[in-house]
Amino acid sequence: MRVYVVADGAGRDAGFVGEQLEQRGGELNYLEREDLPIFADLDDPAMLLLLGSDLAAHEPQNGEVVASESQFARDALEAGVPVMGICYGSQVLARALGGTSYRAPEPELGWRMVDTSDPVLCPPGPWPQLHRDMFVAPPTATLLGTSPVGHQAFIDESQGARAIAWQFHPEVTAARFIHWIDEDEAYYAAAGADTGALRAETREREAANREAAHKLTDAALEYLGF
Repeated sequence: MRVYVVADGAGRDAGFVGEQLEQRGGELNYLEREDLPIFADLDDPAMLLLLGSDLAAHEPQNGEVVASESQFARDALEAGVPVMGICYGSQVLARALGGTSYRAPEPELGWRMVDTSDPVLCPPGPWPQLHRDMFVAPPTATLLGTSPVGHQAFIDESQGARAIAWQFHPEVTAARFIHWIDEDEAYYAAAGADTGALRAETREREAANREAAHKLTDAALEYLGF
């Protein structure tokens, strides 16, 4: 099962989701989102995974790279290849299918619960959240989860293959989450996060999050047709 993973150069880490994909027979092939190939030139793709990014999908200066990745996702779905999106990847996927994304009035930082209509494909958590931007699910999608800030998960079957997206981060390991905090600690502190407590909570929750991420990945694969 050849899985193509779209990521930034510094963000090539599919974490617990990638780990479970590999356990299920997946072979992860990373692609740089700012230099995507023609989708039809990929070798036997089984699934497309769009990871997070420091980019904001709604900002005009990122228009070209967002348009390229959106078309890449549509090409995959039209070719019968299912797509999974996480955080920024969920925002791009929403835009590719006719939704949108925006800067939220406040960031979501830390371990947060989500309100869900489908506890299998969008368990309530708590899940790791580190983002300032949100998606609005496409009009063709089924919204699965929300938070006080906005939409959190959707599925869509309008383009020939199935798609699933989560705004939260099921994939993130403790090391990666703490690295993100370390990179921009002043921002998180200014937003009211106790960064020391957040690091400690992240370490404490890692084993449970790994198990939850593996279970969610399995559920998503079943939905996507594997």
